[in-house]
Amino acid sequence: MHVEGEFEPESWTDARERYEVLAPAAQTVVREIARAMSFDREEYDRRVTADVVETARQALFASLLAVRVDSMAAFEEWREDQPYDVRVVGSDNVDRVAFHDAQFAETAVAATFQNEPEAAIGTLRRMAFNRIYREELCGE
Repeated sequence: MHVEGEFEPESWTDARERYEVLAPAAQTVVREIARAMSFDREEYDRRVTADVVETARQALFASLLAVRVDSMAAFEEWREDQPYDVRVVGSDNVDRVAFHDAQFAETAVAATFQNEPEAAIGTLRRMAFNRIYREELCGE
């Protein structure tokens, strides 16, 4: 098994604090992208909305989440020991899996794959944000 990413929240407080810290970074990223795209002031004001910056913040948060990548056999062994919900997307007939475990929230998500671990990790991070963190962090 190996781990991609660095952030494993240990509590909702931990997750909220990281999410708050990312707000200025998201604003900076969006501003610099708009500059690189040669937006003038009018276009910037029209196109760069609070929703755009919030989407950047959500993507930054998700991109930092720790994801474990392992064999299906090792994942199934780990899964048997979990007393909480583990949501899995993908095929059961593949050899590998990427998963994010939010123990403090008593849930985990996983995406199976045969090839393309980067794609599975990206999918999993979006899924983790949407299924585990979005409601608590964004009130949605």
